[in-house]
Amino acid sequence: MSGKRIPVVVLTGFLGSGKTTLLNHLLRRRAGNRIAVVVNDFGAIEIDTMTVAGQVGSTVSLGNGCLCCAVDASELDGYLERLTRPSARIDIVVIEASGLAEPQELVRMILTGDHPHAVYGGLVQVVDAAELDATRARHPEIDRHIAIADLVVLNKTDRVGEAEHRRVRALLDGLGPGTPVVSASYGRIDPELLFDPAVRPDEEEKVRQLSFEDLYADLYEDTHDDHAAHDGHASHDGHLHAAYESVSFTAGAPMNPRRLMAFLDSRPPGLYRIKGFVDFGAADPANRYALHAVGRSLRFHPAPWGRGAERLTQLVLIGSGIDREALLKELDACEEREPRATASQDAAAVDESAMWGVLRYVPDLTEPEHGAESEHGAQPEYGDGPGPGDEPGSGPEGPDPEPYMP
Repeated sequence: MSGKRIPVVVLTGFLGSGKTTLLNHLLRRRAGNRIAVVVNDFGAIEIDTMTVAGQVGSTVSLGNGCLCCAVDASELDGYLERLTRPSARIDIVVIEASGLAEPQELVRMILTGDHPHAVYGGLVQVVDAAELDATRARHPEIDRHIAIADLVVLNKTDRVGEAEHRRVRALLDGLGPGTPVVSASYGRIDPELLFDPAVRPDEEEKVRQLSFEDLYADLYEDTHDDHAAHDGHASHDGHLHAAYESVSFTAGAPMNPRRLMAFLDSRPPGLYRIKGFVDFGAADPANRYALHAVGRSLRFHPAPWGRGAERLTQLVLIGSGIDREALLKELDACEEREPRATASQDAAAVDESAMWGVLRYVPDLTEPEHGAESEHGAQPEYGDGPGPGDEPGSGPEGPDPEPYMP
């Protein structure tokens, strides 16, 4: 067996914290490292996988739902074995978990698995600086998540003032004494935090905040019912995602920009996050628009359609107590009912003002560190996906390596 062991990093955080933004930043600034990514997305459409696909040596999608429930330990072992074997030539594995996954379960699955070439590389908890108080009120368990993290990324600090930034940092210091906290905007952290971690002696590989008893107390409780009962879970429904519902929407017809903006401006209570891609048809035939909405925040990111790409709108809506049928009916009403026009008809019929409402929420990528303020005064932040110009291989490290298919 090769002596090299590949670190496996768990990247976690609640919905909208910016995990995928951070991951895309790492992929573009990988400094020659070959990164394998295990991606899990909450929703029937793999929006996060669609966003990161093509930027990484190996992208593995783990299907629908929470990682610790949808994939058992033996399946995760199989993925890790293939990604960390010497022939794969991978330098680091990042598991980008759903925002609804239980971090302690992910750590347990890695530490108890049979993958001789892999080594636990740390738990990275991403926190939204502007929404931490609201997240703690909604999900008190985030305090425990922060306490067991190896690294806390305090993201979206551009959305808070200096005094509030200091207050949130002090709060995190109290929740996780001794845990490193790094502040970031748009998920931009130093890649060396993950690519060149401190050496962990073999006997100290286990995450320092979890005791041996914490990690192995349930080792012999191997039925699903037992698994659901440990760590305070009364049942599978006791997992964090029990409080959320996911609605998937796909449309083959273009979306009317004015009607879609009217829908987005009047989102119903409980609709916490919307993510996906929008086809605006004749209003902008050259681009598809990545849409990301979290709470009151909304942003679009246009990017050219791929050659031969199917023109679809695909959205995932996540919330609590939402009316699925009502949401789908409202989105259906946003579709253009006329047949798709030809290119010449598009040019003649387009209403140039139709996209104004959308374009207000497109960040100014010419000055990404500062961004243009929206009419509400908040800086529009980068979304979970790449913006214009963030095509695979466009970063300073040059083209991406050929993909490894496990």
